[in-house]
Amino acid sequence: MHADGSVDWERLRKVVDWHVEQGTGAIVSVGTTGESATLGFEEHDLVIRETISAARGRIPVIAGTGANSTEEAIRLTRDAQRAGADACLLVTPYYNKPTQEGLYQHYLAVAREVDIPQILYNVPGRTACDMLPETVLRLSKVPNIIGIKEATGNLERIRELLDRCGDGFLVYSGDDATAIESILLGGHGNISVTANVMPARMAEACAAALAGDADKARDLDATMRALHSDLFIESNPIPVKWALYEMGLIDRGIRLPLTPLSAPAQDTLRETLRSAGLLEVK
Repeated sequence: MHADGSVDWERLRKVVDWHVEQGTGAIVSVGTTGESATLGFEEHDLVIRETISAARGRIPVIAGTGANSTEEAIRLTRDAQRAGADACLLVTPYYNKPTQEGLYQHYLAVAREVDIPQILYNVPGRTACDMLPETVLRLSKVPNIIGIKEATGNLERIRELLDRCGDGFLVYSGDDATAIESILLGGHGNISVTANVMPARMAEACAAALAGDADKARDLDATMRALHSDLFIESNPIPVKWALYEMGLIDRGIRLPLTPLSAPAQDTLRETLRSAGLLEVK
């Protein structure tokens, strides 16, 4: 976003090009790190369309279309399908805290209404709603629900999902600190925050883990450990957007109720970026 909060379409296209060049495997457009919560319907749809246009078929685009209203999630998912998205990522309904049956019915309704591959997204630390493995198992039997982004950071949860849902259901980590270990357990990849600022390294680490090269994957991951932590020094996406601004990739814009990264946190994160080789040492 520009400093005034308006969407910076030119920088959006440049960031997509950068990720393609860096070896990113797919882009999530309007994920929760993309400030989806502060975009209106038209902006949401426009960002997805512009991302797909910028990607030009070079890598898949997954559209973030989750909502705490089932009707709204259906609308966003349908719009993403019409725009040409390869798949959709749907966060669990936030604030209204549905039951497990409510979660099942919510996702089933979206899947039945829109015939596009859909990935569940469980991040109870942000939504106050935890989708349990038994619910995921039920949903894994829906043909166009193809996987889950599991962001609890709980490796036992990852193991349980892999054991219960079978090889045909994709289990992605949504927690950078445990992502490599998740893949080494049998997970299928990482939908990452850290990859927003260090995509090539994250892609290389995930590729090594997927190939079973645990030593290489862990060594690469160790070089990103401080980033995994400090990109959450304040609420995501405040730190990651500030980091990209410092790296010269985007403008400084962010929308209320999010605020720019505080000065003490800037000092900490700037040093972490320098240590990672992402900023020049001065």
